Amino acid sequence: MLREYHKWRSDNLNRDMELLVFGHAGARVIVFPTQSGRFWDWEDRQMVSSLTRHLNEGWLQLFCVDSVDQESWDNAGAQGRQRAQRHLQYQDYIIKEVLPFSRSKNDNPFVMAVGASFGAYHSVSIALRFPESFNRVVAMSGIYDIRPWTGGYDDELVLQGNPCQYIGGINDEKQLEAIRRLDMIIAIGRDDPAFVGNETFSRSLWNRGVWHAFRVWDGWAHDWPYWQEMIRHYIGGPDSKG
Repeated sequence: MLREYHKWRSDNLNRDMELLVFGHAGARVIVFPTQSGRFWDWEDRQMVSSLTRHLNEGWLQLFCVDSVDQESWDNAGAQGRQRAQRHLQYQDYIIKEVLPFSRSKNDNPFVMAVGASFGAYHSVSIALRFPESFNRVVAMSGIYDIRPWTGGYDDELVLQGNPCQYIGGINDEKQLEAIRRLDMIIAIGRDDPAFVGNETFSRSLWNRGVWHAFRVWDGWAHDWPYWQEMIRHYIGGPDSKG
């Protein structure tokens, strides 16, 4: 399996950013780590190895990006607006730097945003704001209301990074139509503390006419072994069952 390490100075974040690439061809998959996680998490937690066949056969190519959560939502020393600003800069880094880089490696037009837990939040948040840049979203055990990370602070910047609010506030019909074209899969354990929030977000999507698959797993299902199963189910390919 092809494995590459890359690092460059991000203009959008004004800092060095690192990522890992796995696979040589296929759909381009932007992989977001869990909360304040690192670009190596999916490799260390056997998520990459769970997709060995997909990668070796050239069905998928993973681009495992780093996070800046400790500079944005997890930054206890910053105000809510500052946290939101850093998050939006991170999204610009993904759209303006990582996606063009991935295209330079592989011109496959099909692009996914994928993640678990806080990575699921990142996948959904960026796909809602930039739906023309993605084709599929696989969000496992995610949270979709970011306001607990802002200390209750709320403004237009927080809204842009808050899926549960953002989807309801879109007035641009062109953007809504692009979101409706997304193949969005939301998976959550029935006993996960975030289950009610996932149900609420799912209803918000339906209220805007956004088709999506809401998949409920038995029990808690908020850990790496469950996510290894989920990703094989939902990312596409011979192991997909829903």
